[in-house]
Amino acid sequence: MPLMSGSRFMSETFKGYGISHLFVMPYVLNPVLRDCEQLGIRRVMCHSEKGAAYMADGYARIGRKPSVCMCQSVGAANLAAGLQDAWLACSPVIAITGRLEQIKQHRHAYQEIDHRGPFASVTKFDSQVTSAEQLPFFLRQAFREATTGTPGPTHLDLDGIDGTVVANDEADLEVIVEEAFTRLPPFRPEPELALVREALELLSAAERPVIVAGGGVNTSQAQEELVALAEKLSIPVATAMNAKTVIPADHPLAVGVPGNYSRACTNKIVCEADLVFFIGSHTGGQLTHDWRIPSAGATVIQVDINPAELGRSYPIRLGMQGDARATLCKLLENCETTDPRTAWIDRVHELIGEWREEVAPLVNCEELPMRPERLCKELSETLPADAVLVSDTGHAGIWTGTMLDFKDPGQSYIRCSGSLGWGIPAAIGAKCAVGDRPVICFTGDGGVYYHLTELDTALRCGINTVTVINNNSSLNQEQVGVERTYGARGPGSDELWMLSDVDFDKVAESMGCFGVQVTRPEEFAGALEQALSCGKPAVIDVKTHIEGIAPGAWVPPGGP
Repeated sequence: MPLMSGSRFMSETFKGYGISHLFVMPYVLNPVLRDCEQLGIRRVMCHSEKGAAYMADGYARIGRKPSVCMCQSVGAANLAAGLQDAWLACSPVIAITGRLEQIKQHRHAYQEIDHRGPFASVTKFDSQVTSAEQLPFFLRQAFREATTGTPGPTHLDLDGIDGTVVANDEADLEVIVEEAFTRLPPFRPEPELALVREALELLSAAERPVIVAGGGVNTSQAQEELVALAEKLSIPVATAMNAKTVIPADHPLAVGVPGNYSRACTNKIVCEADLVFFIGSHTGGQLTHDWRIPSAGATVIQVDINPAELGRSYPIRLGMQGDARATLCKLLENCETTDPRTAWIDRVHELIGEWREEVAPLVNCEELPMRPERLCKELSETLPADAVLVSDTGHAGIWTGTMLDFKDPGQSYIRCSGSLGWGIPAAIGAKCAVGDRPVICFTGDGGVYYHLTELDTALRCGINTVTVINNNSSLNQEQVGVERTYGARGPGSDELWMLSDVDFDKVAESMGCFGVQVTRPEEFAGALEQALSCGKPAVIDVKTHIEGIAPGAWVPPGGP
C-alpha cells in the first residue's frame, strides 16, 4: 500500500463515495479542503455550524445519499445540535470535528468540552480517530452506519483542534470504496413469501383498509409500486409528511397527510379504517397525533426495513421486515386485482369533499393582507413540474402539509423535522444535490431570522435557491398559548409573539441577492417567475395576514 497522508485518504474516499459538496464552518481540516478542491469537490463555507449541518441534511435527504459536514473543536457542540434534524429525519449525514489530543483533555484546555455527550443522542455511530492509520476502519464504518437499516447521522472526532493531527499524519493507506454504501438504501431485503401471502389475505378481507406511507417509501423510491398496489387492491393512501409526494395529490386514492399537521378528512379516514397498513413509517407522534390516529386497538400491518420498528407504537397483527420497494414488488407479484371497494372509496371521497368545501373560502379568499391558505394555492398552481419544495417547521410545516398540493411526479418535498430556521440552509444543501432543478424554500419570518446569513453563503457559492416568506411580522403560532396564559391580548402578551415589520426583499437586495415583494395573490406567479430566472439567490417576501393561524388537528370524539 502507498504511503499517504490522512488528508489525501479522506479526500479520495469522499470522492469515491460520490460526495460532491462539503459543508464546513472554518477553520477545519484545511489540508482536506485543499485536496478536495483538487479532486473537484465543492467546499461550501457556512456562517454557522448548525447551518452546515442543515445543508448536509438537505443534501442527503433529497439526494438519497450520504453527505459530510465539518467544524473545528470549539464548534462541535453547535454542530451536534444541528444534527437533531438529521437524526429525526433519518438522514445519512457524516459529521467530522476536531478534538484536542488526549493529553489536553480533562485539564481545562481553552474552549474544549467532552464531545461524547452532545453527539451521543443524535448519531448512530460515534468514534474518536487519533491517527491516519485508523481512518480506513472508522471512515468507512461511518458510511456503513449512516446508510444501513434506518439511516441516520454518524460522527468522527479527529485529533487536533481542527483535525489536522490526523490529516497531516501519514500511513500505508489504500482507498477502498464500498459501492453499496454510497446510496440509500444500500440493500433491499424482502419479507418471507408466507408473510406476504398472509398480508394479502388480511388486506383482501378488510372492508375499509388504508395505507399509511412513511418516509421509507420515499427513501426507497417506491412511489410507482405504492400507487400500483393501491390501485390493484383499491386502497386509499395517506402519507407522512416525509412521503407527501409519493402519490399525486389529484390521484383518486390520495387522501393527504394525517396526524398533527393534517387535513381533518385524512384523520377521519384513518380512524374509520378497519385495517391500517403502515409502510416504511416510524408510526411516531406527529403522524398519529400522539397515537390517537388510528386509535388504539386498530388492526395493523407494518413493513419496515428495521425490525425494531415493527410494533413499536401499535400492536401489530402482522409485521414484515423489508425494504419498502422490494416488499411492494413482492406484494404486487402475488396479488390479484380486487373488486373496487365502492362503498369505502365513496365514503373517502365524501370526507375529502366536505373538507375542501370547508376550506374553500380561505383558499380562494381575496382578503388583504393575503391569507396563508391562498398563498399555498398560488404556490401549488405555479410550482414548476420538477421543483424541490423545502419546508421549515411550525406554521410552514402545517401549511405545506395541509394546503399545498403536489400533482406532478417530478416534484419533490422535504420538510424540517425539528428546528425552526432549518429551511434556508437545508434548501441550499438540497440545491447542491439536484443541480439545475429549481429549489424553493417555504418559511415564515420567524424562521428566516435564524439563518438569514446563509443567503450570503448561497450568493458567494452561486447556489441559487428561492425563499418564499410567509411574512406576518409574528410568531402567530404561539399567539393562542401566550394569550391563554395572560387571559387576553395586551402589551405584555404581544411582546412574546409579535415581531418587527421587516421587508425581507430589501434585506435580500442589500446582501446582493434578488428580492421581490408580493402583497396580492395575482402578483405571486410573476414574482416566482422572476425569482427563478434572476440568476442569483432570491427572496419573495409575501405579506400575509397575522390572523392566518392553522386550525388544530381533528381528533376522534371524546379525544383530548
